[in-house]
Amino acid sequence: MNKKKIMITVTAISCLTLLATGCGKTAKLKNGEEKAVSLKSSSISANSYYDEIKENNISKLISMVDHKIFDKKYKTTDEETKQIDEQIKQIRTYYKTDDEFNSAIKQYFGVNTEKELRDEMELDFKKKKAITAYIKSNLTDKEINDYYESNITGDIKASHILIKFDVKDDVTDKEKEKAEKKALKKAKEIIEKLNKGEKFATLAKKNSDDTATAANGGDLGYFKVDEMDSDFVTAVKGLKDNEYTKEPVKTKSGYHIILRVNEKDKPKLKDVKSEIKTTLTENKLNEDQTEYYKALVKIREKNGLKFNDSKLKKAYDDAMKKLTTPAETSSTDSAESTNEATESSTSTTSLK
Repeated sequence: MNKKKIMITVTAISCLTLLATGCGKTAKLKNGEEKAVSLKSSSISANSYYDEIKENNISKLISMVDHKIFDKKYKTTDEETKQIDEQIKQIRTYYKTDDEFNSAIKQYFGVNTEKELRDEMELDFKKKKAITAYIKSNLTDKEINDYYESNITGDIKASHILIKFDVKDDVTDKEKEKAEKKALKKAKEIIEKLNKGEKFATLAKKNSDDTATAANGGDLGYFKVDEMDSDFVTAVKGLKDNEYTKEPVKTKSGYHIILRVNEKDKPKLKDVKSEIKTTLTENKLNEDQTEYYKALVKIREKNGLKFNDSKLKKAYDDAMKKLTTPAETSSTDSAESTNEATESSTSTTSLK
């Protein structure tokens, strides 16, 4: 595991000076303790917060808040426990003694014991479930309909002729380039033969390197578009029935000449709506990492998060602003720094 990758964002938002006096408005619990944060179902007192954070780190408070929100609603599954065990085992391989391990997890994760590390990893799974559910429930009909119109098709029937690059794993870049040029030349020659009227099936039987389909004239049968390479799918969707690609289509398998045969009727929206929502949710999280934190902010608000200390609120707002602001793309260093912060903060608690 790259230690640089697991450094957490606490270094960016730590060392806050949180005084017991002069912190703006305050509120008290029935036992007289000052109430630092409120939720609909409970609260966190200033005393328990200050005892816990010790080094005045806002991330500790956020972790406490998230545990109160998510621990009761979501239970850690056996599969998640297994993944956590494997991750901790992997981390331990870098350190010879327990002291070295404990020192490392304190430095990189902001926790003092393996149990605390495990708790934060469990919390990550719970937050991801909540975030996924939140984003999915807030997708608009327009988003769903647009995806349906642009991406959902019926099963497509096609045939292909595959010309492989025919190289071994240990070849040089120059040798690989030479093999690719040779495959491309052959694929273009086959297209020329198709242009002159030769039969696709006959050429597939003679030339295709796909031994599973060559004997059947390259027939792939019907397939769902998500079962194929994206470049292959783009090409076949751009064809009319009984039309073949006029240029070879490159995938990791080699160069393809594709003949589209026909397409079944696309499924009704109601039958694929759940699948579309899952895909759109995954796309949002993969394409924009700030969506993760934006959703967390909304979930906390929905659970009645309220700061009764103005300095704590400012510290929280500042931390969330950093995590929900898209990274600058103009600077490689800036982008790398932001990616490290995001990766590290999701490796234990998302707001560490």
